Amino acid sequence: MGVLGNAAGQVLISQRPAGKALAGAWEFPGGKLLEGEAPLAALRRELREELDIELRLARHLVTYTHGTADARLQLYVWRVLVWSGTPRGAEGQTLRWLSAGELLDAGLLGADAPIVAALERPAAVMQLDWERCWEAMTG
Repeated sequence: MGVLGNAAGQVLISQRPAGKALAGAWEFPGGKLLEGEAPLAALRRELREELDIELRLARHLVTYTHGTADARLQLYVWRVLVWSGTPRGAEGQTLRWLSAGELLDAGLLGADAPIVAALERPAAVMQLDWERCWEAMTG
């Protein structure tokens, strides 16, 4: 998943379209890892498919597991720092820019609560090491 920010300090969320599981709920863009795909490569692909943007630079934000004993998902979350293009709902989904404090009240999926918690600790976010997106810059 990718967390994109704007100059006003808000982050981008997208609404799950009709016909998909949890339609109408809000989430961070990206998410699905294809078999054998590295997390950063998946983020690059997902941002292109969902938002029509090209990832240039990201920093790992948090990794966590969500789900039940029967269905557990490993979630890799990146703070997207640089991209080219203008984010748009390339799959017909609605997009919104909100502050971290507004996210949960806006109907963000409960699975994304650890991301909100990380965003609400800006000092912790800023201490993370930068990671260049070499796949994005060379691929």
